[in-house]
Amino acid sequence: MRSLGARLAILLLTAIVLVVITSSFAANLVMRGPRPEATMEPMAHQLSILAKLAEKDRAAAIAAGVVIAAAPADGQPDEPLSGFLMESLRRTGDVRVATVSRQPTGTMIASLYLPDGKWMVMPLPELGPPPGGWKILAGWLGLIIAGSVLISIFAASKIMKPLRLLERASAEIGPDGTLPHVPETGPGEIRVTARALNELSARVKAATESRMRLVAAAGHDLRTPMTRMRLRAEFIKDDEDRLKWLADLEELDTIADSAIGLVREEISKDSLQCVRLDTIVANIVSELTAMGMAVKAGELQPATICAGSLAVTRALRNLLINAATHGQSAIVTVTRSGDKAIVTIVDTGPGIPEERLSQVFEPFFRIDIARQRSFPGAGLGMAIAKEIISRFEGEITVRNRHPRGLEQIVAFKNRSDRPAAG
Repeated sequence: MRSLGARLAILLLTAIVLVVITSSFAANLVMRGPRPEATMEPMAHQLSILAKLAEKDRAAAIAAGVVIAAAPADGQPDEPLSGFLMESLRRTGDVRVATVSRQPTGTMIASLYLPDGKWMVMPLPELGPPPGGWKILAGWLGLIIAGSVLISIFAASKIMKPLRLLERASAEIGPDGTLPHVPETGPGEIRVTARALNELSARVKAATESRMRLVAAAGHDLRTPMTRMRLRAEFIKDDEDRLKWLADLEELDTIADSAIGLVREEISKDSLQCVRLDTIVANIVSELTAMGMAVKAGELQPATICAGSLAVTRALRNLLINAATHGQSAIVTVTRSGDKAIVTIVDTGPGIPEERLSQVFEPFFRIDIARQRSFPGAGLGMAIAKEIISRFEGEITVRNRHPRGLEQIVAFKNRSDRPAAG
């Protein structure tokens, strides 16, 4: 966002400066004085008249303001202008030596040779830009650029304000997809943006709650017909058919329980407390080992996180059960890396095809439905685990190992500076 604001300010500054420079250049072309070769002949004609007057009646010429000197005027000779002046005098029929010199003040002085060895000295009108004109122009452009910078930064900040509001709002989106209420104050465009964000958040929240109510209602409503079907299945005389019916009903019951559990996790508002992550993992490993699962604990470094103890236990238990069930065996470790507490679960199973890794947290995901029917569960364990971990500002990553196996990495913010509960 800062980069966009800087680019916008630079764009505005460049546009303003280019317009000013272009207009200044055009004004300079239009308003600058005429070229010397175009104006020298009229001045040469006037100087010739005065020179002839000085030759005939010097007293009258001096009275008219003509300066007679023994030598040409001091200063730096201007060869091009001297050539223009002599050529112009020649065209008027007055062939004589003439020179133009530039004074330190920038004034141009014309000196015309008289037959008696004297020089008539007369100032020439200034036809070009004033002395130091480039410095004035540079100062003018510098002032324009400085003002343009301030105006561009101010304009860019005003234009970027709604975008910054969007950026802050998107950064505060919660795990449930909603964001805090944005104050509808300030300029008109800010109020419109804030109102749109608040309406969007309300609609997302309403849609999410409606979906959760639908799933929960469906899960509960399935209980009654499944109970009736289970009772009827008990009266099936064929033992093999009866067992198949009961197994299918048990699977439906598991799916309903898992769906309701997922909804509960999405709407759960467990209070935060500081808990020891290594202790939670050790207890889960002991529990699953007692159940006969191939789960082992590796290095368990002390780590404290702020979360709901029961919810985090449920999430990590789901991940470990998934690794031990589908990955044959699992090893779990707890380590610290900077301000992160990291739980790593490694199994020895076949892994997941790379093209399907992005689907692993989708509800009811199975790699091969036909092959996985022998495994218990509804396929919601990973989805529930991700929901819990995200709610406590954690991150979970799943990747394949080589030559085989799957690695699940869960990262929470480490809070080792706070006392842990229990």
